[in-house]
Amino acid sequence: MKHIIIGTAGHVDHGKTVLIKALTGVDTDRLKEEKERGISIELGFAYLKLASGQTAGIIDVPGHERFIKNMLAGVGGIDIVLLVIAADEGVMPQTREHLDIIQLLNVKRGVVVITKKDLVDEEWLDMVTEDVRDFIKGTVLEKAPLINVSAVSGEGIDELKLVIDQLAADIKENKSAGPPRLPVDRVFTVTGFGTVATGTLLSGQIKTGDNLQIYPAGGVYRVRNLQVHGHKVDTAEAGQRVAINLSGLETSELNRGQVLALSGSLHPAHRLDVKLQYLSSAPKPLKHRARVRVYLGTAEVLGRVILLDREELEPGAETYIQLQMEEPVATARGDHLVIRSYSPMRTIGGGLVIDPTAVKHKRYRDELIEALATAEKGTPTELLEQYLAAGARLYTPSDLISGTGLAAETAASALQDLLDQGRAVELAHEGEKAYLSGRLIAEWTDKIKKALTEYHQKFPLREGYPKEELRSRLFPTLNNKQFQMLLVCLEQNGHIDLHANSVIAHGFIPQPGPALSTGVKRLEEIYLAGMYQPPGWSDAARQAGITKDDQEVLNYLLARGTLVKVADGLFFHQRALSEATNLIKQHLAQRGELLLGEVRDILQTSRKYALPLLEYLDKEKITRRVGDKRVAGRALSDR
Repeated sequence: MKHIIIGTAGHVDHGKTVLIKALTGVDTDRLKEEKERGISIELGFAYLKLASGQTAGIIDVPGHERFIKNMLAGVGGIDIVLLVIAADEGVMPQTREHLDIIQLLNVKRGVVVITKKDLVDEEWLDMVTEDVRDFIKGTVLEKAPLINVSAVSGEGIDELKLVIDQLAADIKENKSAGPPRLPVDRVFTVTGFGTVATGTLLSGQIKTGDNLQIYPAGGVYRVRNLQVHGHKVDTAEAGQRVAINLSGLETSELNRGQVLALSGSLHPAHRLDVKLQYLSSAPKPLKHRARVRVYLGTAEVLGRVILLDREELEPGAETYIQLQMEEPVATARGDHLVIRSYSPMRTIGGGLVIDPTAVKHKRYRDELIEALATAEKGTPTELLEQYLAAGARLYTPSDLISGTGLAAETAASALQDLLDQGRAVELAHEGEKAYLSGRLIAEWTDKIKKALTEYHQKFPLREGYPKEELRSRLFPTLNNKQFQMLLVCLEQNGHIDLHANSVIAHGFIPQPGPALSTGVKRLEEIYLAGMYQPPGWSDAARQAGITKDDQEVLNYLLARGTLVKVADGLFFHQRALSEATNLIKQHLAQRGELLLGEVRDILQTSRKYALPLLEYLDKEKITRRVGDKRVAGRALSDR
């Protein structure tokens, strides 16, 4: 079933709330202050049962200029708008601003309702009706039905219901694609239940028991209960007005303007790429870096306009811009937004989000403008390919949907086309999948191979480039899991080899170059000559003629197992250690126990070497100390 949201718009005191009461029987003025002042301050909500059986949610938005941000919080996500104009006053300042907002948010279905017809005569009503037709000419509501009503007498109300029903029948059910996303427009507490949040579910489904995250930055909470149209449900669907009871959440932790969505499905950002429409009614050109108020979903955030191809934008013009937000926002491609001037506050423009996680751009670049045009109007395949290549990170399946604004089926089809053509690659590791453009994987592969080649040339004896160092230097935007997925992909394709903590070029074997090979060979001879009384490392390196990078050589010999660290500063050649161990094992097999002095005599060495050797064998469980003696350790006893 389709789920329809109806929103009101219009000047203060033009009868929006009374009209909704006449349509639904519900008084949406819920605050004491609203009752006393006779105007709507906060959003009000009601439900309308249509003759077709369809139930529509209705949002009553405030009309007073001081409460315009509350109006903006309610008008996003509506399917049908009722532009309310009082017959006794006609078009007023907020009527014009609300129509600008309807235009900017691209709400194409609506009804123009002239209320309070009982307060004027026919001649005046005809004159106001003609003025209203002129007023809506050239706007999204130019062809909208125009109905005269009296909410007091009920005249015209049935006709209005019929028209709403007809408009609702033409709306296609296309909101369910993508992960669930609900901009919060109201938060309150219900005794015995706790915190409740309301909003219009823009996409997907929410079910009782789901875990939802608070964006742009917040915790994850379980959905305890759901209500739609005032009734408890197990599942809420896109397009519905939803009340969500969240378990364990304090009201102070959630505010209007935040978004509830699945964990990881949104990526809060400080920059948005936007196609901006600057209103012809704007009083002056919009300058580069102008500070503005941005209304996105139910949020109001301050930001600056970054003009990408000019220094100022004339009223009535359109262009691509970047919004640099003062706080992170969580949005999706295809969302509409409204911009008001910082001071004095008035609506000056709005636009369409093209990239919800944009990177900083260099200005005056033709290729950037072309890329943004493709992102706005390209085919699904073009759009997805550009999105995959735009950011220096990997994208999950849910990213592809939220970031491009494509329906899940459309995104999956476009992705398969790109995979088949080699223009995208799939990376998989430990049951998870991510995607990257074919162009980027080629660039990243070359970058990593070049870095490894340079590293091996500089450090030919090291076992490999440390993973974390490589990630932080070349791919700081990738987290450890994403970087591992990339490395696994490159290893599977034969470009690199992986160790536990390092990366090497495919087939690389650490070995000394011509300048070092003689010294390394001499070192082995020196340690074998010393056998059970090995020299100190510095002395041995000096004897071998290794005066530079001696620590690199030591690490190389240790990694190969040529030398074994027995104690701090004490290294045995592996052959000497093996022979010493065998001699000690033979003694234990014959006598069952061993004294330090006996080790000294067996190996013809001194206490200086015998004691650390025994302690090393204790750690390896070859021997076990019992008082002043050693007996066979577990490694021998288990044989």
